Amino acid sequence: MTQPNPLIVLVEDEEHLAHGLLFNLRAEGYRTHHEADGDAALTYLLGCPSNGPESPAAVVLDCMLPGADGFTIVRALREAGRYFPVLMLTARSRPEDVLEGLEAGADDYLPKPFDLNIMLVRVKSLLRRTAWQSNASRPSAQEAPDAYSFSDRTIRFDALEIVAPGKTTHLTVMEADLLRYLTDREGQVVPRKDILEQVWRVHEDTDTRAIDNFIVRLRRYLEDDPANPVHLLTVRGVGYRFLAKPA
Repeated sequence: MTQPNPLIVLVEDEEHLAHGLLFNLRAEGYRTHHEADGDAALTYLLGCPSNGPESPAAVVLDCMLPGADGFTIVRALREAGRYFPVLMLTARSRPEDVLEGLEAGADDYLPKPFDLNIMLVRVKSLLRRTAWQSNASRPSAQEAPDAYSFSDRTIRFDALEIVAPGKTTHLTVMEADLLRYLTDREGQVVPRKDILEQVWRVHEDTDTRAIDNFIVRLRRYLEDDPANPVHLLTVRGVGYRFLAKPA
């Protein structure tokens, strides 16, 4: 049986923008569903199956909406165990929206106004990552996983997850990208500005302390005692350092 085309859910209250995005998403062969109100969007998304043909392949989510805002929606989805890939649309003049969206659990972001072709490429990129994650669960892909192991944990970048004794934690694309950046530089001090510019592509003059809340969540994944970290350390006034084998 032929599988239906991927379903893209657009949550955008600007009518003219939504109309253009829906037209072009359909022209790319995607099925679409549109919501213009945050509360209605959250109800719809929580009612969608977690997997299968009627599960959203990706969600394009504006951060400012009537009713629940985009940050509230993505947090609620993650708390409910719904890991639909989320591309968040943010206001160009508010880089703090980017950090809040990533902290909430968004997988990628795009500042407004944006080029339509770039948006379509970002959607395709999220779908590719989802396909890689699915393929990673197959026996042939498990022979040589893209992974990093330390202590009693393994970060599986291919499957977007951290495997610990008795627990597997799902990662967003941005969380996995940051962990790869830190583990690739194991033992080195990584400045906050490098994370903003090299990992999250935020070039504006942003209050880099906003990253701290994001790091707190990662410590819950990586540390036995997140309040007293030994692997993901803060270097006061500079940034962070990852240690696979703390002294």
